[in-house]
Amino acid sequence: MDRKNISSGTPWEPLIGYSRAVRIANRVLVSGTTSVDSDGNVIGVDDPYIQTRTAIEIIRKSLEQAGSNISHVVRTRMFVKDISRWQEFAEAHREAFGLVRPANSFVEVSRLLDPRMLIEIEAEAVIPDDQAG
Repeated sequence: MDRKNISSGTPWEPLIGYSRAVRIANRVLVSGTTSVDSDGNVIGVDDPYIQTRTAIEIIRKSLEQAGSNISHVVRTRMFVKDISRWQEFAEAHREAFGLVRPANSFVEVSRLLDPRMLIEIEAEAVIPDDQAG
């Protein structure tokens, strides 16, 4: 089994002991991703759209490091602190995945790692056999 671990360099990865993404064969699993810079600072405080867009951009970069891309995403899970603001989260998700239309879950949670975080997103991708190189 060929395994590739992807890191985005945030301080939590070595502290908790996880990878931003893991590729095994033609599957890429992306860990819960929030809107933070490489120093762990929250981007887009109190802005669901910006936080969602930023988290998806981090996911996109992780997919590319794993030899995949947004078009390969088959599932996303969105953990949000305030489901009443779902349209703001959904707008950024639709902009990124509107043509792909992966399976998706929207789940309201009571807290995330930092109280300023509004969303955490997981993604799963399957690279087509003719592109799995």
